[in-house]
Amino acid sequence: MSTAFTTRTLEITTGTTETVADLTTDCATFLQEVADGRDGLLNIFVPHATAGIALLETGAGSDEDLLAALHDLLPADNRWRHRHGTPGHGRDHVLPALIPPHATLPVISGRLALGTWQSICLVDTNVDNPERTVRLSFLG
Repeated sequence: MSTAFTTRTLEITTGTTETVADLTTDCATFLQEVADGRDGLLNIFVPHATAGIALLETGAGSDEDLLAALHDLLPADNRWRHRHGTPGHGRDHVLPALIPPHATLPVISGRLALGTWQSICLVDTNVDNPERTVRLSFLG
């Protein structure tokens, strides 16, 4: 593998509702611009303490199912010791322990090597922070 390294940031508006935002097209566009048909690795990183990166099928209900499961696992109530922000905000700080703030994926001939139904998603349950930065880095 060569030592070519390129990075770029995306600014994503998640708004004031819990969100699963599909980043797959953004990632593919980035690779079209920088990978030049090379094999390598794409790292996706969200530098926030209350968001994560997940691979899942979108558009068939899985994104809503994920948010529902997170509600069951991490209820937005007063049980959390971390108490600033909206009620239950402490759970948002636990989210990255379950959905990590990063993913590293193979790139083959300049294209993402995802499974048929896999999408790259930003998962953001923090309704207090409507703007997110996502860093894309290609090493190839």
